[in-house]
Amino acid sequence: MTPSKPWTFCCLVVGMIFCLERAAAQFQCPTSKGFYPDPEQCDLYYACENGRAEERLCSDGLVFKDDNPNKEFCDLPSNVPCGDRTLLQEPQPSKGCPRANGYFRHEDPTACDQFVSCKDGVASAMPCPAGLIYDESVSACVWPADSTRECDAPKREILDDGFVCPNVDVSGPQGRALPHPLYPHSTDCAKFYICRNGIKPQKGQCDEGTVYNEDSFQCMEPENVPGCEDYYKKKN
Repeated sequence: MTPSKPWTFCCLVVGMIFCLERAAAQFQCPTSKGFYPDPEQCDLYYACENGRAEERLCSDGLVFKDDNPNKEFCDLPSNVPCGDRTLLQEPQPSKGCPRANGYFRHEDPTACDQFVSCKDGVASAMPCPAGLIYDESVSACVWPADSTRECDAPKREILDDGFVCPNVDVSGPQGRALPHPLYPHSTDCAKFYICRNGIKPQKGQCDEGTVYNEDSFQCMEPENVPGCEDYYKKKN
């Protein structure tokens, strides 16, 4: 007689539990207590207690870091030298995430300065600091010269007044490149532009009574900004 579906399901579950217990039973704990990697699968490890092994699995996208048997820790693959432990669990993909956890290349080939952060299957687009691109081999943003990734030139957005973020680095008061550089408006002393990550333009407006100073990247009193001293007098 053919077993019913509930019995079939129960048999499968019991079989899986039996296989896991058998794998754990076959693993020999190096010490009576600690956390140790599986010799073949990088996201699989064993928790040893009183010399008995319990099989455990990292969250999808992470692998077991085996540098300290006293610590139970799963990390990004780029931070863990798996070596011969090349096997991984089946991926659990979701929208925008090849795996449930980790950092991944943005789907837009021109968005080299962005990446996707996945946490429990939820994707979030993240920007790199100005001037850097995402390199998936190290799961980090790096200088283009330090990466072998070839990137298409990003499309530069144009505002309704024709402003486009210049393709140049802007140094701040301390000589460091600004991640979100500011630019003065060509005809209005109280207005300015912000270039998010150096490429996405956004309009800015000083508070009433102040004007933008391109030397200090701040809004201040008109008398302290050459060429804008009479800005509000002319408006009135």
